[in-house]
Amino acid sequence: MNLIFRLIAVTVMAVVAAWRGRRIGFLDSGSLRFRVWPTDLDVNLHMTNARYFSLMDLGRTDLMVRVGLGRAILRNRWQPVLGAANIRFRRSLKPFQRFTLVSRVLCWDDKYIFIEHRMETDSGTAALAVVQGAFVARGRVIPPSEVLAAVGAACDSPPMPDSVAAWRGQPLTAVA
Repeated sequence: MNLIFRLIAVTVMAVVAAWRGRRIGFLDSGSLRFRVWPTDLDVNLHMTNARYFSLMDLGRTDLMVRVGLGRAILRNRWQPVLGAANIRFRRSLKPFQRFTLVSRVLCWDDKYIFIEHRMETDSGTAALAVVQGAFVARGRVIPPSEVLAAVGAACDSPPMPDSVAAWRGQPLTAVA
């Protein structure tokens, strides 16, 4: 609930940016500036792991609106969902520290869109994540080709990075 104000702010800023002609292309990066607030902290007084993912949700919201998917999502009742996420933490984010979240579409296959999120500080990358997402509606996954058509983008996927291909191909195994 404490992210509701950030969600409202990000959504309004993205809509205004898109309306003013500052849309971005499907393969362009979007960036958002944040500060670590006390409500983002864990008992170690750095940003809690779960908050990284919550803020990345906002990065994807900004990306979807700024590439022009907002209307298609509402009109078609598409729901963006994640199928998997892989994150690497490199540096802690301390109280009141400023950072930039950079989000971009890496590639896609016939079902999923792979998005990279980087949390950058003056000292370098604090965290790097790749998420596997899709849009669903009426019990089916919307193919990325249909998503691209909704924004008038007619392009092939960039080559899938080896790390994403290896991660994507790993079967799920139970931990004993």
